[in-house]
Amino acid sequence: MRKLGYFVAATIDGYIAAPDGSWDFLPVREDVTTFMIEEYPETIPTPARGLLGMGDPPNRVFDTVLMGRNTYEPALREGVSSPYAHLRQIVFSRTMTGSPDPAVQVVAEDPVTFAGKLKQEPGMDIWLAGGGNLAGQLLPEIDELVIKLNPVIAGGGIPLAARGFDPHSFTLTSATPLDSGVIVLRYRAAGEAARPAA
Repeated sequence: MRKLGYFVAATIDGYIAAPDGSWDFLPVREDVTTFMIEEYPETIPTPARGLLGMGDPPNRVFDTVLMGRNTYEPALREGVSSPYAHLRQIVFSRTMTGSPDPAVQVVAEDPVTFAGKLKQEPGMDIWLAGGGNLAGQLLPEIDELVIKLNPVIAGGGIPLAARGFDPHSFTLTSATPLDSGVIVLRYRAAGEAARPAA
């Protein structure tokens, strides 16, 4: 069965964005980009691949990306309607009346039900790109967390998973410190079988 992985940058105090949704206080450092290209190349947006000179490498871990509307909209504001053209792109929204791009599927149904069905389909794993509200809803379905922990305390903003008090246990499987001070932490959901790193 496919796994749902939440791959995201966060602060020490557990925020993925500022209250307005911006994340420019979490700069993408060169060593983090190198790590992503080597381990999770499919998480690099399609328009950035040419700028980084990485060509079109095959997907290593994920073939599908899930996004909330607030995660998708910054790309739209930049005129990019298909930010991950190398993946199947699914945006959860109850207010978007249609998709701005034929390569992007807009889904209004319950994310947990939809993700449960998606995990039963054949294919590679599924990447939850954000945001915090969608992650909070999908928390029971998340099999793996990959957190790029930045050496920053934000003090407020959009949390890693907005759900209210509802503890879910995860087991640390690896910690990769980078020279910039970012630590890439990999966790699997408690009860999930261990598997090798990507």
